[in-house]
Amino acid sequence: MCLPPVERSGTLWTALAHIITAVIGSGVLSLAWSMSQLGWIAGPLTMLAFAAVTITSALFLCNCYKHPHHNLGPHRNGSYLDAVEAILGKKNAWVCGIIVRINFIKIGIVYTIVSSISMRAIQRSNCYHSEGHDSACKYGTTYYMIIFGGVQVVASQIPNFQHMEWLSVIAATMSFLYSTIGAALGLAKVIENGEIKGRIAGNPASTPASKVWAISQALGDIAFAFPFSLIFLEIMDTLKSYPPEKATMKKASFLAVIITTFFYFCCGGFGYAAFGDSTPGNLLTGFGFYEPYWLVDFANACVVLHLVGGYQVFSQPLFASVERCFREKYPDSRFMRGDLKQVSALRLNPLSLCFRTSYVAFTTGFGIIFPYFNQVIGVAGAINFWPIVVYFPVEMYLAQKHIGCWTKTSVFLRLYCFVALIVIVFAFVGSIKGLIAARFS
Repeated sequence: MCLPPVERSGTLWTALAHIITAVIGSGVLSLAWSMSQLGWIAGPLTMLAFAAVTITSALFLCNCYKHPHHNLGPHRNGSYLDAVEAILGKKNAWVCGIIVRINFIKIGIVYTIVSSISMRAIQRSNCYHSEGHDSACKYGTTYYMIIFGGVQVVASQIPNFQHMEWLSVIAATMSFLYSTIGAALGLAKVIENGEIKGRIAGNPASTPASKVWAISQALGDIAFAFPFSLIFLEIMDTLKSYPPEKATMKKASFLAVIITTFFYFCCGGFGYAAFGDSTPGNLLTGFGFYEPYWLVDFANACVVLHLVGGYQVFSQPLFASVERCFREKYPDSRFMRGDLKQVSALRLNPLSLCFRTSYVAFTTGFGIIFPYFNQVIGVAGAINFWPIVVYFPVEMYLAQKHIGCWTKTSVFLRLYCFVALIVIVFAFVGSIKGLIAARFS
């Protein structure tokens, strides 16, 4: 529950870089498609609603960093799972542990898929430029997933989250670049068309049922784009003690949500305005844009670089948690604690090398089996959103603040949990249907 003292040098800007690396990811590329399913009214309102839920979760989690008192501590909860165990007990922590690990794994799978699609898009873009827009230019993604996996095997040997500030800064910069390029290309396309495309109610569907399933998948895609709750406390635990971590993290969270929501509106809105009913599932790889091909190539290269860092931001907490469990269970094992002398400069040990490499191999293999962008994004967004972003933060807040069961605050927050659950179940079912249909089509 309590972490040993470590050197914490993080600031508002490093926290902001970590959050933006986690939030502005592959999900932004699907937002134009989500807007096309929801329309010009429901689309923006849905994005605002998810942004509000995300910032609410962040404010709740700020009170969970220190325990038993939310301001005085004295203990610090350096991870989401530590906070659940300290505040809600071991039974809740056991359930949460399963959910947390599933969440980290599914993000690793999604990032593997999206990076391979972006690498393939660079090859296709060059093909279309040299051979014409009507050329087949069909390529697979398996080769690129293996390349991405190889890079992650090396990057995964970064010792821990504390050593990742440089990678997060690079990744955050890349996310700004490709989000800006996507929005700018969409705006340029709108100007070229001379009109704003799209409908108030979104794209029409062949049947009412098809429209309902499309909306549910769009909700799942948007749910994937916003949250950073799972790594919130890991980021908070990198901050200096003065100014207080709570104050710094609140500022970083508000800034991050405002910045990301602005970029999401630009990418989603300009993309939908540019293509209307024919909005591609992935704004940069769906080839609504062919020229300038070098700019499309650069944007997709930025996506890949960003996802290299984003993969690590979400994987390092999982690595730390699993390896700590093994070392506590086998404290005298040289396999768990011994260094590999040949590469001691990297502080490698057999456990880290074997477990992290196996993990990367698993996420790569799963991505090869299910390489479907929008469907996987929807499932990934819906599968853990409610427990991680809504339920556990609310329950920890109520427990930490000692709020009674039938007070106005408690009743309101549990009603909020129930409404969020209904929305997410709807998104999850629709996304699963879409994934199965894509796999067997």
